Order: sequence, then structure tokens, then C-alpha cells
Amino acid sequence: MPDEDPSEDAPRTPSGIEVPRVVDPDDVDIDYQEDLGYPGEAPYTRGVYASMSRARLWTMRQYAGFGSAEETNKRFRQLLDQGMTGLSCAFDLPTQIGYDSDASIAQGEVGKVGVAIDSIHDMETLFHKIPLDKVTTSMTINAPAAVLLAMYIAVAQKQGAEEHELGGTVQNDILKEYIARGTYIYPPEQSLRLTGDMIAYCSENVPRWNTISISGYHIREAGATAVQELAFTLANARTYVETVLERGLDVDTFAPRLSFFFNGFSDLFEEAAKFRAARRMWATIMEDTFGAQDPKSLRLRFHTQTAGSSLTAQQPMNNVVRTTVEALAAVLGGTQSLHTNAWDEALGLPTERSARVALRTQQIIAHESGVPNNIDPLAGSYYVEWLTNEIEERAWSILDRIDDLGGMQRAIEQGWVQREVQESAWKRQQAIENDDEIVVGVNKFTSGDEDSKDVLEIPEDLEAKQVQRVQKVRSQRDDAKAQDAIDRLESEADGDANLMPFIIDAVKAEATTGEICDAMRRSWGEYEAPTGV
Repeated sequence: MPDEDPSEDAPRTPSGIEVPRVVDPDDVDIDYQEDLGYPGEAPYTRGVYASMSRARLWTMRQYAGFGSAEETNKRFRQLLDQGMTGLSCAFDLPTQIGYDSDASIAQGEVGKVGVAIDSIHDMETLFHKIPLDKVTTSMTINAPAAVLLAMYIAVAQKQGAEEHELGGTVQNDILKEYIARGTYIYPPEQSLRLTGDMIAYCSENVPRWNTISISGYHIREAGATAVQELAFTLANARTYVETVLERGLDVDTFAPRLSFFFNGFSDLFEEAAKFRAARRMWATIMEDTFGAQDPKSLRLRFHTQTAGSSLTAQQPMNNVVRTTVEALAAVLGGTQSLHTNAWDEALGLPTERSARVALRTQQIIAHESGVPNNIDPLAGSYYVEWLTNEIEERAWSILDRIDDLGGMQRAIEQGWVQREVQESAWKRQQAIENDDEIVVGVNKFTSGDEDSKDVLEIPEDLEAKQVQRVQKVRSQRDDAKAQDAIDRLESEADGDANLMPFIIDAVKAEATTGEICDAMRRSWGEYEAPTGV
């Protein structure tokens, strides 16, 4: 490599990786067959399928969920009519932490950041006239994921579908809640038990369902770097595999349905390299650590969402460009599914117009850019291969540190992971405030007219209507039947049986989300974060 100009301050990626001025063949240590291979072949660096997007475009999802089940159902059907190929549902904060809409703690939050789902009746309304055996649905829910999946199964059965016909994903990634988002309910040990119950149940009864979407997205949103996002996500994934293996299941019976959820940030090359490194690392972990034999167990399949934390309230139309770059990085990196954020999401929930623009962004990349026509078109770039190796090496180093701490559960319980993310978030904020990192329209190029800030408003009377709805369910159901199902679930939670059948029974008996979660709260208690985290 030619000597660097000593007067030049070398730029760095958002992960702090110093970017060389040029990279030449001597800087890249690659054995093509061992380190790259062909798409669809181990170690899957170049893609998990032989044809990738040439044969079938990635699933285009738009995150929807706001207010009432009726309003979200309307948005779902509009998006399906506009060409969306998979549903993706957000739930409000009370639902995320296992409370009904009439709980005192839910006041002021009902329907605000997602849809309120209190009972099977809300879930039935949410998917009215949407055949669940014909669409795939991604549900962003974690602590009460078993309850929402049980409702989904019960509604599908009411439509006449069978469990084995259902396809979709439930996030069900509780470890990242302790790290980044905080919408946990139970202590880690009991939460992992519930996660394992879902994986085991679905591997036998709902085989097309992705039982967990191991999510680096929210860890990145909390301030982690791309390298940390990758390492912490894979560390969580190892913990989930270990949890299920302890039940005596063979790894190849459930590993093919594990899926991942990554953030698509704005440094195009670092993001594409991150995705390529992720596939190679996961194949190594599954084969060398867990002895997986089925090639499907080695394939890291992932969904990408463009970075919400990159969106700015200042000059918000700039977000259309940011999202385009982030979506392009995901496609170049070989994503199987993609959600593009709407330009106005730094201001509020997306309007119908902004959601349509976000979907059209994906469609333009798919049908006009030519990018999907070639699989892994960045392969062989000296810089991209060097960066892929560099990210992988740094991620392995973090995994080694986690092992030294006793594994991911112990590292989280000690607060080490949370502090690492907080430190990275602080460093980035300092860089922005010191103008070392430029954010267009925020700390540079700030002059000019501001764009329209029309945002979606949630009706003020929505909460009262939702409270009335859940109270009506309780007043009109067979209360003895519901209470019996709740009591049975609470009793079984103290044992070691798989809880999914009992949760499904409770849902069908019209027990509410809060009642079902409270039954397990009484058995397991609630989690309290370590001091100082």
C-alpha cells in the first residue's frame, strides 16, 4: 500500500475502524473457497441461497401498528394493496410489557407507539379479512411474545387454517431487552425458559414459523457500534441455542428456523461488510460450537430495518436519502427481508403518504437500480473484503470477552454489556456535538427552509374506547372458564412443563394479555436492572 499522507487525518467508520486510503491485494488475507465460497454454500459469506434476489426479491415489509386494531387493519390492507409482501406489526407499550389497556400503569400510553392488543378479539380485528395462511407476519414483541403468538394461532384456527400452514416471525428476543429497550417483565432465567418453550413448541407444531428474531437492531439504536451490534447479537443467539439444547432437542430440529434482525445504518460499506461477516461467523458457531449437520442450521437469515436513530427532526425530507442509502446497504449485504423507515418518523408515527414513499424506496431499488441482478456484487473488492475481515476479527474479540465473563446472561446481569453500549452512545454524541461527525441539517448545512411537519395524530378518545373494549370482554366471557385457564397456567409456571399449550388455552378462554402475564408474574416475579445501569 502506498504510504499515507502524514498530514491527512485518517477517517474512521462509525465503529472506529480506521479506513485506509487504498487497500491492495497484499492487505487482504482470503482463501476464496474457505472464506467466501459461492452463494448458497458454506460459509455463506456471499449469501445463504444460490440465487438470492435474482430468483426472488427480499420480502418488503412496512412496520405498521398504531391506535386501535381497526385502524391498523386498515393500514395493513392498504399496504398489501400497494405491493407489500409481508406484514410487520408494532404493539403499544402496555402490550409490550404485559398490561391491559385499563391498567393504571397504561394510562396515557394506549395505542401510542403501536396497536393495543388486550385479547383474542383485538387480534381477530387486527387481521380481519387477511388470510393468515396466505401472508407472513412479523410481530415485534418480546416479553409477552408467547401470548401474542398464541392469539395469532387461535385467530388463524378460527379462520380455518392449521398451525403448520402459518408462516412468519415473532421477535421473542428477551436478552436484548435487558441490554437496550427495557420492555422486559420477568428475570432472565424465567424469560429464557419461556423463549425455549416457544421454540420447542413451534419446532413441532408450527414448523414454518421463525420462532425468534435475534435482534441487533435495538442494541444499535441504543448506541452500539456495528461491531458491537454483531457481537452482542451472536452472543445472544448462542445463549438461545444453549437454552433449547438443555431441553434435549437436537440442534438441527430447531436451528433452521432461527432468524436475525439487524440495523441498516448509513455507512454503506461498513454495513454491507457487517452482514457478510455475520453470515460467516454464524456458520462457524453453528458448526464448530454446536455441531450442526443440516446446512440450513448454518444459514444466517436476517431481516433489516433502516436506522430509526439516524432520522432527524431537522430538515426531515433528508431522511428519504438516508433511508435509501441504508436500504441499499442491506440489499448489497444480502438481506432476506427489509423495512424502510418513513421520513417523518423522527416527528411521530408515519402518515399514509410517508409510509408509501418508504415502500416505493424499496421498489425502486428492486426494479430500477439493477442491484439485485448480481449476487454479492461487492465481493472481491479489496476494501470490502478487508473490512469484512476486520469487523469479524473485532466481533470475535468481544465474544471472547463475554466468554471470560461467564456467558451472555452473566454479562448482562453484571451490567457489562449495557455499560459498553452506553459508552459507545456517549462517544458518538460527543463526536456530533464537537462536529467531528457531520449530520447534515443538524450540525452542518443547517440553513434553508424546513419541510412540512404534518404527522399522524392518534385520536384522543382511543384509550377510553380500548378500555371499554377490554372491560366488555371480561364482562361477557365465561369467567369461570377464563379463571380456570389462568390458574392452571400459574400452577404450571412453577413446574417445568412447556407453557405454550396452557397459554393457548388461556387465550381461547378469553383471558386477557395482562391476566396471562400476571399469572406468570405471580410465579416468577419481575426483573430489576442492576444498580447503575
